[in-house]
Amino acid sequence: MRSPSKLSKEELLQLQADTRFDKKELQQWYKGFLKDCPSGKLSEEGFQNIYKQFFPNGDSSEFASKVFHVFDRDGSGEIDFKEFICALSITSRGSVEDKLEWAFQLYDLDKDGKISFNEMLEIVKAIYKMVGSMVQLPEDESTPEKRVRKIFRMMDKDENGFLDKQEFKEGSQRDESIVSALSLYDGLV
Repeated sequence: MRSPSKLSKEELLQLQADTRFDKKELQQWYKGFLKDCPSGKLSEEGFQNIYKQFFPNGDSSEFASKVFHVFDRDGSGEIDFKEFICALSITSRGSVEDKLEWAFQLYDLDKDGKISFNEMLEIVKAIYKMVGSMVQLPEDESTPEKRVRKIFRMMDKDENGFLDKQEFKEGSQRDESIVSALSLYDGLV
């Protein structure tokens, strides 16, 4: 089943209110989305294939899978255009606060409102696999474990082994690399 070839007037108005895109941009993104996803839905596999194009030398599948689940707000296993464009709006044009909120959701894998060492490690391992040997890392970040230990030393102010949203946001503003993984789309938008 194909999706309608155009967004309705109501959908356009709603998306303009919900995103940082104007009418023309939304129409262009929708046209491109339908070209790549004629059903109007993007599967996890399709999403992973998009990441593969950006990171041909690494294995982006794990990281793409984590990002997919944050995009897939309703948990349906597919991303529709509204989910796609709302997430894209945040990651590409959102305020620092919006991006940090989104990033927190990415790292908080079990959605319990805090990030454990192991949750952070899982994401950082996926990022290291994705960038492969494209990036030369300092010695104190040469492995995912070293990187996460460094992050926790810097951010876990109460030393309870978890980062709450406040610690994460404050620490991320001091270390831009935490959120820079979300800037993948900046060149596209």
